[in-house]
Order: sequence, then C-alpha cells, then structure tokens
Amino acid sequence: MAVVLVVDDEFGIVKLLEEVLTDEGHRVLIATNGRQALERAAKEKPALVVTDFMMPVMDGAALVRAMRADPQLADVPVVMMSSIPEVTLAERALGYTAFVRKPFSIFAVVDLVAKLTGS
Repeated sequence: MAVVLVVDDEFGIVKLLEEVLTDEGHRVLIATNGRQALERAAKEKPALVVTDFMMPVMDGAALVRAMRADPQLADVPVVMMSSIPEVTLAERALGYTAFVRKPFSIFAVVDLVAKLTGS
C-alpha cells in the first residue's frame, strides 16, 4: 500500500485518519502543520498528502505552494480538507488535487485515498 502524510492540528482528526488508513494497509506519517509536513516529506516522499487548510505555522495553502515549487514533491497529490466552502477556499489555495469538506464521511475519504494512491 501507500505512504500517506496526514497534516492537521486537530488531534482527533489525525488519530481517526491514522487508524482508519492504517487498517486499510497504508503507512501513515503525521504532521501538525505545513512546515513539519515539508520536513517529513523531505525525509520520505509520500504517495499522497491529506492536509487541513487552517493550521498554525504554515497553513495548507502554503504547504501546497511549497510542494508544487519543490521538484521532489511537485507530483504528489494533495487532498485539502476544510470546513470552509471550496468556492471560498479555491481563491486562496491553488494546486490541490481534491477537496474534502469537514465534517467528512470517513468512507468517502478512504475511497478517495484508494483512488489517488491506486491502492
């Protein structure tokens, strides 16, 4: 299966995604902000990044911009999560692959991860 990097400052969401995606056979890396995510991704390139939009230190939009500017990470798909409607978010965050509105269906997220990782 795939290496999935989950980036969110909400502990409950991180633990839920970690447990469910691990049960699905993925190896899950965790970061609590965009800067930490970039550090983790530099050490081990993920097959997919699932990130929150609003986080301290570096938000999801800045994370996606940094990834797209990095030749090593530019091709990694990114799922952006937010309680903000996508139409509002799209004005501030460009380059993500898919959007998930919070609160989300865990089954929909599992299906999306499988589709984007090919597993």
